[in-house]
Formats: sequence, C-alpha cells, structure tokens
Amino acid sequence: MSSKEKPTLGGTRIKTRKRNIAAPLDPAAFSDAVVQIYLDNAGDLELVAKSIESSDLNFSRYGDIFFEVVFIGGRTQPGTVKSDEGERHSYSVIDCEPKREAILPSVVYIQKILRRKPFLIKNLENVTRRFLQSLELFEENERKKLAIFTALSFSQKLSGLPPETVFQPLLKDNLVAKGIVLSFVTDFFKVYLVENSLEDLISILRRGKMEDNLMDFLPPVRRSAESFAEHFTNEGLTEVVEYQAKKMFEVKLKEIKTVLTSKVTEESNVDEVIETVKQQVKDANLPDIEVVRVIWDGLMDAVQWSGKNQQQNANSVLRQVKTWAPLLNTFCSSGKLELELMYKVQMQCYEDAKLMKVFPEVVRSLYDLDVLAEDTILHWFRKGTNSKGRQTFVKSLEPFVNWLEEAEEEE
Repeated sequence: MSSKEKPTLGGTRIKTRKRNIAAPLDPAAFSDAVVQIYLDNAGDLELVAKSIESSDLNFSRYGDIFFEVVFIGGRTQPGTVKSDEGERHSYSVIDCEPKREAILPSVVYIQKILRRKPFLIKNLENVTRRFLQSLELFEENERKKLAIFTALSFSQKLSGLPPETVFQPLLKDNLVAKGIVLSFVTDFFKVYLVENSLEDLISILRRGKMEDNLMDFLPPVRRSAESFAEHFTNEGLTEVVEYQAKKMFEVKLKEIKTVLTSKVTEESNVDEVIETVKQQVKDANLPDIEVVRVIWDGLMDAVQWSGKNQQQNANSVLRQVKTWAPLLNTFCSSGKLELELMYKVQMQCYEDAKLMKVFPEVVRSLYDLDVLAEDTILHWFRKGTNSKGRQTFVKSLEPFVNWLEEAEEEE
C-alpha cells in the first residue's frame, strides 16, 4: 500500500443561513380573537384575564391593539379613536358608567395582565398617550371615564403609566384652549383625592413636570389666579386652590429676591432699588413681614463670602448692612417688622457657623443706622420667642443692652 495521502476534493463549504419567516400581520384577526374572549366570558374580567393568560395570541406583536380593545371595545380606525368595522364588545372602559366603582375593576384587571405580561407596559403607555392627545375626538362623557380610569390607575399604582405620559400629552394648544384639559384634570383630581392626600397628588404632578405649571391647564383667556381659584373652588377642590396660592406666593417672593440680589451685586443706586422693590411688592401684594424676610435674604445672598476668614466675613456683612440700611429702613416701618428683622438676623447667624460671632455687631450696626429702635432690641433681649441659638446670642448682646439701659437711665 502506498503511504501517499489520497487526493481530496478542494474548495470551501458554503453555509446557508436559515431565515426566519415572518408571519404576515393580521391585526384584525387578533382584535376579533380578543373581543371573542370578552364575549365568551360575558365581560367577567376575572375569567377574561385567565383566558388571555392561557391563550396563544401574539400579544408581543399586537400589544397596542390589545389595549385598544380594552379601552374602546375593538380595534380603532386609523387616525381616529372610533372602533373599526370588526368585532367589538361592550365591556370596555368607555362602555362603563362614569363612576369610580364601575371603572375600578378595569384597572385591577389591567394590573393583573401586566403582572403576567410585563412586556405590555410600553403598549399601555403608547395607547394612553395617543388617546390623551386625541381627547377632542371622544365624547364629553367618554373623556370623563378616561379621567376616572387615569386617576384610579395612579391611585392603584398601576404599572406602565408614568406621570409624564399623562400630563405632557394634555398640553396641546387646541385641547387647552377648548377647556377639554381643564375638565379632564378636574375629574382626575376629584377622583384621585378620594383615597389619596394632596401631597400624593403633588408628587405625581412633580414627576409629570407639572407641579409649578398648574395654570397651564386653564385656557389662555382664563389663565389668571382668580379664574383658577373660582373654578377649583366651585368643584370642591379648595385644597388645590390653597396649594396653588401658596406656590404663586413662593414664586413672587423668589422673583423679588432674585431681582434684589442681582441689583445689589451690580451695586445699583440704592434709591432706584428701593423704588423697584416697592413696585414689585405692590404688584405681588405681599405681606410686609414676608417683604422684610426676603429683603434680608436677598442682601445676604449678594455678599461675597471669603471662605473661613471670620473677620472678613463679618466685615462683608457689616459693609452690606451699612450700604443698604436705607432699603431696610424703608420696609422696617414698625416695631413688629423691626423685630422680624432681628429674628432673621438671629436665624442667619445661627444657621451659618461663620457668622455666629457677628450677631451683636450686626444688631449694633442696625441700631446706629436707625433701622432698629432701642425698644425693639430690648424686647428681643427680654422676651424674644425664637429659641434658635438664643442663649448664645443673648449673652453676646448683653454688653450692648447694658449700655442701652444705662444710657436710658442717664436720660
């Protein structure tokens, strides 16, 4: 036998790739099959959920259509929210009575479906967003049902509905202008607050980036604090009105503080700043006590601090007080307001370690500049009610108070 290797056939084997054969899309058949499950179980959502769980329907492909069937009873026609010519059932969300107890079972049912098929969460979000953007295509009664469903979804912590999915699509100009959005959120608030606190509602609004923009729900022609208060008061939502009033109040204070800090930093003319603040206070209709507080905060925000050097920091504060004493004097127009200023100085020095020792110097400077009267200082010393750091500050102010009392006796 020859030891030579037998010749082999040269060449390369070509591997062919198997291709997945995509099944043709048949959304109508899927919709009809889901509708039939509802009909076979006479709308009993417990039985419907069990049948859906055991079915071999392609929910991953037709998730949006599934939620169309849940919400309106059948597949929607392209570009509308009305059901197609195919099969439909009468157990959908918009077929329910517009009452909390009638719609709650649908929310619980969807929660069960999502637990078993969590991949459908995105589909629920898609359909919800599309329907909310198309609210004008629904009847008024149907919009009310969608609002109730949405509120209950948050109340029951239904997966798949982040707040931004609900609130952002509502802000279409045409929906807001027609008052559709205002009606929707009113129904939403009323239902949600049945079992949840205002704090819970604000938390949802915050996540939906609407906490500071509640006024945007009103049509432009009605967008005022008075209209907001009137509407929600008439709807029995006084706590929403109170929250909004507080929020607007905080916004106005922040605006004044920002303008003041900016002008002080720019070393603007004191008289001009006084007039600017006066006008802002008049426009915002702010209480005098709040004005004193915000002025002090604005002045302190404009101080150029120098790190850990306490003496330099003390000098900076005293320089600021001396420069802007006319501004403080203008708005500290009574003993009560002067006392409020002392409390603000006390809190500032208590909360900021680098200013703990500067308190008596600031008070003395405010006295010398005729911002604080002797009676105010003595009242704070003897009967002050703010306990924050009081013992320390009283002790540090004692030499100055003794001097005031001795001067008073001599007179």
